[in-house]
Amino acid sequence: MKILIACEFSGTVRDAFIKAGHDAVSCDIEPTDVPGPHYQGDMFDIINDGWDMMIAFPPCTHLAVSGAAHFAKKIADGRQQQGIDFFLKVVNANIPKIAVENPIGIMSNIYRKPDQIIQPWQYGNEAQKSTCLWLRNLPKLQPTNIVDKGKFFEWVDKKTGKVKRQPQWFYEAFRKNPKERAKIRNKTFQGIADAMADQWGKL
Repeated sequence: MKILIACEFSGTVRDAFIKAGHDAVSCDIEPTDVPGPHYQGDMFDIINDGWDMMIAFPPCTHLAVSGAAHFAKKIADGRQQQGIDFFLKVVNANIPKIAVENPIGIMSNIYRKPDQIIQPWQYGNEAQKSTCLWLRNLPKLQPTNIVDKGKFFEWVDKKTGKVKRQPQWFYEAFRKNPKERAKIRNKTFQGIADAMADQWGKL
């Protein structure tokens, strides 16, 4: 199949599909982190190039509930609406098979509830990250290897005095510089990428 991996610079999902024998191309405004077929630029420049499938990871910065504290400002200056419009343009693309990924956020109400919510620990990676999938003409991903949920980091919020908890991998990413942090958080876990290529690539 001819497959577009949109909004991906890591090459993780692209290379999983290439390994499975498909003609996969990643696309992002950033260059690819690893050598491979990649279009650097606007995904809508190539959206009508006859793809059989698209797996897309539209930016979640202005949509994820983890950033709810900043929603008022983002609504006022239009950034949230831009994120909404981009998501809807992606999910409604004229491609037969589509999967759109995002963390838990406002699109569950603005668009519709996701078809499923998956976790890395269901696919062999010891980590917690709730990942929503909106699917068109694709079946739900089936777990491949249930493992431990991984370590968590706990701390006391200085403002509220409440104990907070987050996955260790996410906490460690926060300690990196902003650009490296974003790359770590945005990269698809390998187990999920392999499951996509194996299960959807056989259709």
